[in-house]
Amino acid sequence: MRTAEDARHVSRLMLFFAIVYLVEGIGQARVGIIYQPLTHYLKDIGWTALQVAAYFAVLNFPWIIKPVFGLVSDFVPLFGYRRKSYLVIASLCAVAAFAVIARQAEPAAIALPLLLTSYAMATASTLCGALLAENGQTYRLSSTFVSQQWLWFYIAIMASSFAGGALVESLPALSALQVAAAIAAVAPIAVVLASLFLLDERQASASAPEMRRTLLALVTATKSTRPYLVGLFLFLYSFAPGFGTPLYYFMTDELKFSQSYIGILGAIASAGWIAGALVHRYLLRGLSSKALLNLSILLGTLSAASFLLLADPVTAAIVHFANGVALMIATIASLTLAADFAPKRAEGFAFAGLMSIMNLADLASSTVGAWLYDHVFDGRLGPLIVVSAASTAFALVLVPLLRLGDRPL
Repeated sequence: MRTAEDARHVSRLMLFFAIVYLVEGIGQARVGIIYQPLTHYLKDIGWTALQVAAYFAVLNFPWIIKPVFGLVSDFVPLFGYRRKSYLVIASLCAVAAFAVIARQAEPAAIALPLLLTSYAMATASTLCGALLAENGQTYRLSSTFVSQQWLWFYIAIMASSFAGGALVESLPALSALQVAAAIAAVAPIAVVLASLFLLDERQASASAPEMRRTLLALVTATKSTRPYLVGLFLFLYSFAPGFGTPLYYFMTDELKFSQSYIGILGAIASAGWIAGALVHRYLLRGLSSKALLNLSILLGTLSAASFLLLADPVTAAIVHFANGVALMIATIASLTLAADFAPKRAEGFAFAGLMSIMNLADLASSTVGAWLYDHVFDGRLGPLIVVSAASTAFALVLVPLLRLGDRPL
């Protein structure tokens, strides 16, 4: 039974997660306010879909090495804290990097600071993942914390999609990118304040006994086969040839959608994610891990296949919303699975490691999808959608390998 102090701590954590993930939704280059302006700018200067996908793929590297950030914070507390101090520093770095982007005018000059924003956002995400795993196991609220984080992440993405589309529609390509970067530079200041005033973190020292205990927890975890099974499942579960960049080109060149409407579609997809979080919170929380994983795979397969129906603004809105719902339920299922299997005292490394596996799958998915679109399917979106849906469905045969039984979320 939770005490009043526990309830206060959980309430502050829920607010903290909301703020951090609002900022993540604004600032992440692959999904935030800068995404559409940057994609439009690169297309405007003549880049192909494969070149744009490769440019964004580079930004995924910090997300793949998240275990390094987790390992450092697990073993080396900074100024007496394992998470808080690093969060403040990462957020200040994001402010500086976005401010630099707002003053640049060439892709080469933008590349390094944009990569630094990815490092900053990946670090913050790693630290919040560790906090989620620590507190989720303590209070048995992993799925609740995951739902809270991603609910507010997609509220931010929905707003960012509207804003990004409006900027592209009303400003020259370079100006839209610079204004988006300036907005993104302000947002991380909120994380600095939230870390200082909302995060109740127990102080820790970098003493030898503390490091030995953390190392023992890490070694014990690596001797178990379960983390490897979970990691393999999450990779295969997350990998399906992606069609995000080809879809953008298809909607722009074939369907002749305006940049403003493409931004609106991004917001509609985000509304689907928000709806998915609410559906989970109020209707699906009683499902076992196994049942939720199976449901998420079924919904993901159907939602991917539904893009075959994309023909006009109305069908585009419907399939984007449905896809958002399915992806949110899949995200909650997979991240809760990862959080519940993160070993104590090494939560940052273990949870980030599992997330990096998913990010690696996403990187491979985007790159393979763009390559298939350009070199195998000759710019035809339909065959790529079929391959993606079939790859998602394959994950159903992998769920029994986890031996979850009726393990609750």
